[in-house]
Amino acid sequence: MKSSNVTIKDIAKLLSISPSTVSRALKDHPDISQTTKDQVNSLAKELNYRPNPIALSLRNRRSNVIGVVIPEIVHYFFSSVISGIEKVAGEHGYSVMVSQSDEKYEREKEVCTTFQHSIIDGILISISKETNDFAHLQKFEDEGIPIVFFDRMIEEFESDRVIINDYEGAFQATEYLIVEGRRRIVHFAGPKNRLISQNRLKGYLEAHKKNGVVIDESLVIYCDEFDKALIETQKIIDSGLKFDAIFTVNDFTAAGVLKTLQKNGIKVPTDVSVIGFGNDYIAEMIEPTLTTVSQPGFTMGERAMEMLINRIKNEKNDPIHTDVLPTKLVLRNSTKPR
Repeated sequence: MKSSNVTIKDIAKLLSISPSTVSRALKDHPDISQTTKDQVNSLAKELNYRPNPIALSLRNRRSNVIGVVIPEIVHYFFSSVISGIEKVAGEHGYSVMVSQSDEKYEREKEVCTTFQHSIIDGILISISKETNDFAHLQKFEDEGIPIVFFDRMIEEFESDRVIINDYEGAFQATEYLIVEGRRRIVHFAGPKNRLISQNRLKGYLEAHKKNGVVIDESLVIYCDEFDKALIETQKIIDSGLKFDAIFTVNDFTAAGVLKTLQKNGIKVPTDVSVIGFGNDYIAEMIEPTLTTVSQPGFTMGERAMEMLINRIKNEKNDPIHTDVLPTKLVLRNSTKPR
C-alpha cells in the first residue's frame, strides 16, 4: 500500500475500529485510550501515513463561516434554533450558511458535499428522518472539521450534541392525560430509527406503567405528518377503536388530528383530549388551541454554537459532551383544565 494512498479509513479497517476513533487518536484526543492511541500511531508509522496536505492547508485557514444543516425550515422549532445559532455566531464574528435536507438522506449528503467543498470552520447538523449511514459526516471528521449535532443525532458518531429531554416531555404529557382521567391514549409516534421518536415513545409507555394503566400496543401508530394524521385519525375512528386522548410526536400531526376529529363531530377536549410536541406557532393558531410540550429551540441553537466554537478553539482539550435541555408542558384548550 503506497503511503500516498493510505487513509484514515484504511487504518480503521485494519484495526477494526471506526475512522472517527482513528482521527481522534492521531490528534491525541483525551476520550481515546492510550492503548488505542499507541496502536493507531504505530500502524500509521508502519504504513507511512501522511495527512492530506491540501486538506491540512485548508484547515489551517479560518473562514469564520459555519455550515448549518436542518431537516426543514418550515418548522418554528428549527427557525428558532437558527436564531439562537446566529446570535452566538454574530457575537463571536462568525457567519452562518444554512441549508435544509427536506428530510431526505440523499439531499443531506448533497448539502454536506457542498459544505465540504467550501472553506467552513465547523458544521451544525440535525439529521433527516432517512439518515442511517454517516459516511458523509465522517469526511468532516477526517479533515478535522468539528461537528455538533442538535435535536437529532447519530448515536454511533462520536461528536458533541445538544438534545431535548424527549423522554421527560413525553412522560409529562402522557401522565397529564392519565391524571385527567384518560385511559385509552393513542400515540402518533415518529420514525422508529430516530432516537427522539424512541425516547418519546418510552416516555409515553413509562407514564402508563408508573400510573398503573394497561398498555394497548394497538394505540401506538407511526404517523408524524399533518397529511398522514388526517388519514390515520380517520382510520381509527372508522375502525371503532376506543380512545379518549391522542398524544402526537409533533404539533403539525396534532393539527391533522384536531381537524379530523372536528370533521367527525368529536368534541375536543370533552370527548377526546389532544397533546402535541414542540410548541410550534401553529399551536396557538388552531382551534381549540393546542396543549403541547415546549422545546427551547433558541437555547438549543445558542448552546450548539457555543459548543462548536469551543471545539474549534480547543479541539484536543475537551471530552465529548452531551447537553440535555429540559421541556415544559404548555396547557391550552385541547385538554381539560385541572
